[in-house]
Amino acid sequence: MAPRDCRTARAVGSLGVPGTGCRQVARSPHQWASGINRRGWGSPQSAVSQHVRRLERETGLTLIERRSRGVVPTPAGHILHQAALGGIASLDAALHRLGELRDGHGGSVRITTGGVTVRHFMADAITAFRDSHPDVTLAFQSAQSARRCLELVESGRADLAWITLGAPRSGIQQRPVLGLPWVLVVHADDPLAGREAILPGDLAAIRYIAHPENSASRRRLEEDFVRLGVDAPAPVCVADWDTAVLLAELRAGHAVLPGLPRLTSTPDTPLRTIPIPGLTPIAVGWAVRQWEGLSPPAAAFAHLVAAQWETPTT
Repeated sequence: MAPRDCRTARAVGSLGVPGTGCRQVARSPHQWASGINRRGWGSPQSAVSQHVRRLERETGLTLIERRSRGVVPTPAGHILHQAALGGIASLDAALHRLGELRDGHGGSVRITTGGVTVRHFMADAITAFRDSHPDVTLAFQSAQSARRCLELVESGRADLAWITLGAPRSGIQQRPVLGLPWVLVVHADDPLAGREAILPGDLAAIRYIAHPENSASRRRLEEDFVRLGVDAPAPVCVADWDTAVLLAELRAGHAVLPGLPRLTSTPDTPLRTIPIPGLTPIAVGWAVRQWEGLSPPAAAFAHLVAAQWETPTT
């Protein structure tokens, strides 16, 4: 067991709950099934199956169910897994903060997000945060999808996730900050550059620079194609948002992107952006385990980023 896991296990044990048991329960429910299927109920059991059976006796509920294709968690098992995951993550975060106090550090704020977020959404907030919290470290963890960002938050390895927001997720609190309409990014000499808007029917004929397959933005875009009855254009290449902009500048294709704040920020850019009003805007913002559980520096940084994009009232 890693040192941090040992500390957490001891902390949980002091509350009357076996720490190693919580760790086992906090594993993916599919790992429960995997461990039990490998060992079988009649042979020496894995640590996972021992903890699950003990918890079944204590709760009086069935946590796993054997089916023809293997062992799967019951609804009660899913509830227990989510509770254990949240508890362990919260203890990990608390021990992380206690370690910073013990070592005399100003602390750190751990943010997970995609590769283009800092440039487009956080540059000014980072500068302001450094001025107001000079002893606090901002630790960024790049992730390739919103799903991966949420996994890092759920496991306690990140305090904040900046993501394309989606459906509600158990154990996660989401807070929208900005709505982004879709635009088509093309080179200034492209035949579409002079258009005032791109209609849904135009999308089937573009030279489409697609988003990565595991990205939330690609999933939303393809859902909109289906809703509009538009055949998704065949991709000419696949790239993240910033790379798609560069490819459009090189005339390699057309980029369908959210209207990012710094998309074409230089006045001499050879690019043009044309609105696509038929597509549903996407929401971006913060995701955390619990807002009230954030450290003061983490809450302050989240507020700075959100305040940067608030529309002033007149």
